[in-house]
Amino acid sequence: MRHGTCLFTNMHEWARTSLPYRAVLFDMDGVLTDNLHLHVAAWQDCLREHYGIELAADDRRVHAGLIHEILERLLGRAPSAAEAHDFLEQKEARYRDLARGALVAVPGIHAYLGWLAARGVPAALVTGSDRVCTRFVLGELGLVDRFPITVTGEDVRRGKPAPEAYLLAAARLGIAPADCLVHEDSEAGTAAGVAAGATVAALTTSAPASALVAAGASWVGPDFVAWLAAADRAPADREARG
Repeated sequence: MRHGTCLFTNMHEWARTSLPYRAVLFDMDGVLTDNLHLHVAAWQDCLREHYGIELAADDRRVHAGLIHEILERLLGRAPSAAEAHDFLEQKEARYRDLARGALVAVPGIHAYLGWLAARGVPAALVTGSDRVCTRFVLGELGLVDRFPITVTGEDVRRGKPAPEAYLLAAARLGIAPADCLVHEDSEAGTAAGVAAGATVAALTTSAPASALVAAGASWVGPDFVAWLAAADRAPADREARG
């Protein structure tokens, strides 16, 4: 699912996209691969089986936070740690069954990671998924070992929109959050990046541009092909403006 076209919300930020940032932090689901529909299908199957809940395809309550936070929203009560852990294992196993062989990298991601490496800019992965699912997705996309720093949902106590995961990734890199660029696809993830003090460039794989802008994104566009084109144009445009 893709929404809208490229949009810069702040021309100063647009001029900066030749990357004076010292690190780039990537969300995984919806950023490296357009897989929201597969996660929703896994949620629907497991909620129906365990709780008799019929989840609508457009119910966005499952798109932000850690598993216990999402279940609390859906159930109207806090699950026990064991309940949340068991549900997560079954939901992620179902997701992997659905996603195996079906994941496609968002256009431009391989070229972009190479572009960053050539410029000596480290990339970190910041996801709410667990370690098993993270390794699975990276393997399916051919991106194993492309992220020297990885923060998963098992590393934090609060999920997005809390900034904890992005703050942890920046700390592990030894780089101030203000010197980091974040790539997100959801309103909650965008809000988390902004709350951490980073600049956010968001992809419209999972949410419309207007919602991402409202959450604080400085740029929105469909994929990394569009982002790289903007980054490559920025130096020439700055020179033309004097």
